[in-house]
Amino acid sequence: MRTLFTLWAAPMAIFWGWFFLSANDMNFGYVMLSRQVHDFAFQLYGQMLGVDPAIIPGMVARTCVFDFFLLMGLWAFRRRRNIAEWIRQRRQGDISPDRLGRATEAGPGLPAE
Repeated sequence: MRTLFTLWAAPMAIFWGWFFLSANDMNFGYVMLSRQVHDFAFQLYGQMLGVDPAIIPGMVARTCVFDFFLLMGLWAFRRRRNIAEWIRQRRQGDISPDRLGRATEAGPGLPAE
């Protein structure tokens, strides 16, 4: 699973790092991070996809969120027994009187009291 998360997160970090640096023209002397390359790349993708280049970052962001939930669902499915056991322990576990007392005790008094 770690490998899968890494193989998903590394390209996302590279893309979003490039996107925000090039969108703000923080190029540090690299042509690849310039605003001109940013605009050219999105114009090219817009022409290939037949959409307005301004909506492409939003499309990519929605895809990243969808992929994240898909990966979390896969992770939860693989760990379903552990998660079910944790939930079962939480439902059946008795609360110690000391812990219950700390949760229900009165907090600090107000100055007027």
